[in-house]
Amino acid sequence: MSVGSVILVGAGPGDPGLLTRKGLEALRQAEVVVFDRLVGPDILSLMPENAEKIDVGKQASNHPVPQYRINQILLEKALEGKRVVRLKGGDPFLFGRGGEELELLKENGISFEEVPGVTSALSVPAYAGIPVTHRDYCSSVHIITGHAKAGAELKIDFDALRRTNGTLVFLMGVTALPLICKGLLDAGMAGDMPAAVIERGTLPRQRKVVSTLEKLPQTAQEANIVSPAIIVVGRVCTLSDSFDWFDHLPLKGREIIVTRPAERNGSLCGKLSALGASVTAYPCIRTAERADNPELEGAIGKLNDYRWLVFTSPVGPGIFFKHLRKQHKDARALWNLKIAAIGPKTAAELEKFGVFADLVPETYDSDHLAQAMAHVEGPVLLCRASEGSDALPKLFMEKGIPFADVACYDTIYEAPNSDSVKELVQSGAIVTFTSASTVRGFVRSLPDTDFSKIVGCCIGRQTAAEAEKYGIPVRIAEKATMESLIACIKGVY
Repeated sequence: MSVGSVILVGAGPGDPGLLTRKGLEALRQAEVVVFDRLVGPDILSLMPENAEKIDVGKQASNHPVPQYRINQILLEKALEGKRVVRLKGGDPFLFGRGGEELELLKENGISFEEVPGVTSALSVPAYAGIPVTHRDYCSSVHIITGHAKAGAELKIDFDALRRTNGTLVFLMGVTALPLICKGLLDAGMAGDMPAAVIERGTLPRQRKVVSTLEKLPQTAQEANIVSPAIIVVGRVCTLSDSFDWFDHLPLKGREIIVTRPAERNGSLCGKLSALGASVTAYPCIRTAERADNPELEGAIGKLNDYRWLVFTSPVGPGIFFKHLRKQHKDARALWNLKIAAIGPKTAAELEKFGVFADLVPETYDSDHLAQAMAHVEGPVLLCRASEGSDALPKLFMEKGIPFADVACYDTIYEAPNSDSVKELVQSGAIVTFTSASTVRGFVRSLPDTDFSKIVGCCIGRQTAAEAEKYGIPVRIAEKATMESLIACIKGVY
């Protein structure tokens, strides 16, 4: 068996946008990922599904997996011939014990690499509006660990730090905050020196306390600041209010649950996160193509019998054209058909196959698609989910328009881990619903739950009506687009 390799990857301070491209590429190729507590959940979600995941969960004064054992795990997995990623918060070589983890690998001839990460020492103050250097305030910045080995005292030359007249950044120092401030004061630093402590830096739940060196321990205690947090001491802290851009994001700290299928929630989650929201991806449904679909194959075999072909979601076109190819046909087989798409996303999927939709309603939902097709000449071939809206079939029956309702795929209701979501529901989070099926999936995953405290931001009146059945207060986006849904969310606040 060939020997594997280890890559130490700095995951950055928590915001997934601060993970480097090289780090992401290494993570995507990993066969084993060994990770710490300080790695953000959004970054952990990027781990390959089939990778072995080992949580070594280190936190202050609590090392369920001691450092020597972590070193051994890296060696053991590499000797198994695996591509191992050691995923660490911040930068592995800045108080991250990365050097210690490489020593055993070096002794045993294991190939290794280190991918630097964005350090919290610079990024967290930046997210709090604090530039660690500024020509009008200081000419140096100094990064100090505020964490000592178990049972040992802090060994910091406070007098030397005072004499630098630079910005001081203490990592892992929340527990020792009173000692750090006292040490600086005893060394002669002015009690009114601006100082700050920033909790959960770069994440939507980031909080900061800006005070003075003398008052910071009490102020932080009153605010119940906890780890992970960093301490900044220096006159640059006075700039925090002026330069604070993160706290002014329109959805900063708002709790939002996104229920779209996993393969389609990335765009919405990303946009909401960029606006400062704390986003929980909670895919309650997924779409599954039918392994055998004689009904669809039969309809494709007699396309000349139809005048319209209708798709009601972006999932349908790919499945339809897959079956079309199975019969050695291409887009030319649609020469006599007009094509309707429920919205621009569905129309865009059709364009991938060289086909342009003839009809897209101005409002992107089943009701408006039905209205737009009220006077078409049939027969119509509907390609959609097995549990679709009844708007189109009902209209066609009322108008006497012949149609075939063919299921391209099934909607599968998921049961994700709901423990954290239950807490968010009780606290009054916003939940996004893009279809009636996402409402049903959400409700089924949380039996015996009171939904009266949440706000359901819905695309379409049918979706809203489904949510109201379960006592969910709703807001309806003006249009069936992600942009309109985001505007609807902003309107809640």
